[in-house]
Amino acid sequence: MVRLVLIILLSLLSLLVIIPTPSHYIWYITIMVTEFPWVFLSIIVALMAWTFFSKKYKGPGAVLCMISFIIFLYPIAGAYSIGHDLQQKFEDAFGPGSATLTGLQQPTPYSFTRMISGIGDNKVSYTTYPYAVHTGVNLTLDFYKAQQAGKQPCIVIAHGGSWKSGNSHELPDIDWYLARQGYNVASINYRLAPTYKSPAPIEDMQAAIAYLKSHAAELNIDTNNFVLLGRSAGGHIVLESAYTLHDPCIKGVVGLYGPTDMEWAYNHPDNPLVMDSRKVMEDFLGGSDTQVPQQYADGSPINFVTPHSPATLLIHGQNDAHVNYELSQMLDKKLEENKVPHLLLGPPWATHGCEYSLNSPSGQLAKYTIERFVHRVTRQ
Repeated sequence: MVRLVLIILLSLLSLLVIIPTPSHYIWYITIMVTEFPWVFLSIIVALMAWTFFSKKYKGPGAVLCMISFIIFLYPIAGAYSIGHDLQQKFEDAFGPGSATLTGLQQPTPYSFTRMISGIGDNKVSYTTYPYAVHTGVNLTLDFYKAQQAGKQPCIVIAHGGSWKSGNSHELPDIDWYLARQGYNVASINYRLAPTYKSPAPIEDMQAAIAYLKSHAAELNIDTNNFVLLGRSAGGHIVLESAYTLHDPCIKGVVGLYGPTDMEWAYNHPDNPLVMDSRKVMEDFLGGSDTQVPQQYADGSPINFVTPHSPATLLIHGQNDAHVNYELSQMLDKKLEENKVPHLLLGPPWATHGCEYSLNSPSGQLAKYTIERFVHRVTRQ
């Protein structure tokens, strides 16, 4: 009976690979299932062996195990499939040779062995600097110095958290990785809703860039080469900043699963068991789309794309229940219409926070494209 219960439980968990998470708390499990599939595959193999040698439940147990095994294998097979064409798609978007780099820690889009062994967790220390002062809040940024000598480009990172929570210490692995690759990295804190509303975070991003420029000599920053990167709400902030600040020093922007059209998002809300997305947007924008329509228009990055917008990399899992994948598809289309160099990476199995582990199937694909994109827009 214990064996059958375990088989049924794993079968139910495997469904999270192919359907959106049904609630906020199950979302955490979804990340584990989709980003660490080798763990669940190992358990399934053990259960298959156990079931094979058992006289009970051999038929239905074996069938359920096999189905679950195939579903858990999907992110791995999918990563290999996407990776097979990723170099060509990247070069189609950003030019011949843009993906052919040497000396990187991840030379290929995906590797099964790398998923398990990883590439090391060499942390990079940071220094915290105050960059702006507002009534009731002192804003700071964490600066990771490039692990190469001389003036280097700077990646400015905005954290997620529905515009109302989170901080600059969120998911630092990409900060360490980029610093080891020779980029300065500044992970910023910004003013949070509902106390501070849009466009406060955009103003804070602008202030952070201004601070970094003014201290470029001591921080060894190449002030002609900034790239903005953000997740979720931070993805929205960096896209909005890149398209509205009109700063020629911003050479590119990386938006990970961030909302791009606020009115559309308000009228296509999340499953309330996952997140009350309308309340989140009202807190950030100051009301509903009918109460403050101009705030929704002004807060939508998609409305500010022009042929002069900086190169854009979008990363968004198609199985995201927090921010609809269609929002990135809409921006992708707008960028195409304006002939802005861009790429949308959309793993079908991936959920919100799909690069939680940089060694997962989604994480490896994301890291592969991010490092090449940053190199392309700042050094080629």
